[in-house]
Amino acid sequence: MLNDYLPVILQALAAIGFAGAALGLSVLLGKRGSYNETKETPYECGMLPIGEGAPRFSVKFYLVAMLFVIFDIEVVFMYPWAVSFADLVRENVMVLWSMASFAGILTIAYVYALKKGALNWKG
Repeated sequence: MLNDYLPVILQALAAIGFAGAALGLSVLLGKRGSYNETKETPYECGMLPIGEGAPRFSVKFYLVAMLFVIFDIEVVFMYPWAVSFADLVRENVMVLWSMASFAGILTIAYVYALKKGALNWKG
């Protein structure tokens, strides 16, 4: 049993050994950097880094992004099904109803998001 995993164990040990040797040699042979306050400050396109780092966004942006990802994944699931639709339906008609129920649930979710105003930018 151990003979089956021996090549994998040897490769892992070789990789860990190489990484450790490379890091150790860089510490031993590499140049030491000097600390300089000017060089350590973040560069912000020539502006002094004062204030908040990122602007604040409305929750609507994140909500629309999540809805996009959810409904985009829907297409990822539907595309392979649509490509092999004829073969699948010939084998079993239940495939059609399972995808119809999937699309129905997603339609209900879309209508719910519309009713809640998730895609209304003014409110």
